[in-house]
Amino acid sequence: MGPITGEQIAEKLSLTRATLRPDLAILTMSGLLEARPRVGYFHSGKFPHQIVAKKIQSLLVADIKSVPIVVSEKCSVYDAVVTMFIEDVGTLFVVKEGGLLEGVISRKDLLKTTLGGQDIQKLPVGVVMTRMPNVLFTHTEESVWSAAWKLITHEVDALPVVRKVAQPDGSDGYEVVGRLSKTNITRLFVELGEGN
Repeated sequence: MGPITGEQIAEKLSLTRATLRPDLAILTMSGLLEARPRVGYFHSGKFPHQIVAKKIQSLLVADIKSVPIVVSEKCSVYDAVVTMFIEDVGTLFVVKEGGLLEGVISRKDLLKTTLGGQDIQKLPVGVVMTRMPNVLFTHTEESVWSAAWKLITHEVDALPVVRKVAQPDGSDGYEVVGRLSKTNITRLFVELGEGN
């Protein structure tokens, strides 16, 4: 189908051109319609789900990340359980001096350890955490879509958001600068649904 003018659309809908102007502007800004002066409006070939997908893929982790909850590797399992409860999170990021990522500890890790009958007040989280380099992480410039894919594919609740830091020995360290969780993704989904 070829282009159609605003007047033709208004006539077909039994409305005035002025009544349609805001709706046509929204459809044009959203990318569903394209407009050419003195030619008219035509479908852009994009569908609503494609526009939503493009929007999600354009958002960066930096746009939705939250504050990380970190503990030291020397922290006891007991203190980790208390921190997880007080902060109301399901994952803690374990850091060494300088805030560099050392590991991750999840609810499951803590549950397995506490059920094992060990003295959790003396046992450091470093013994039960998942250590680097086996920790999955994201960075601020990664797309939200890509980070969400990691969460779902690897069945984890949260990812540390990191920034690469060069170490004196020439190796790379990763400073924890945020967290990306399923809650962040759900909040984004709700905000997009509200039109925000």
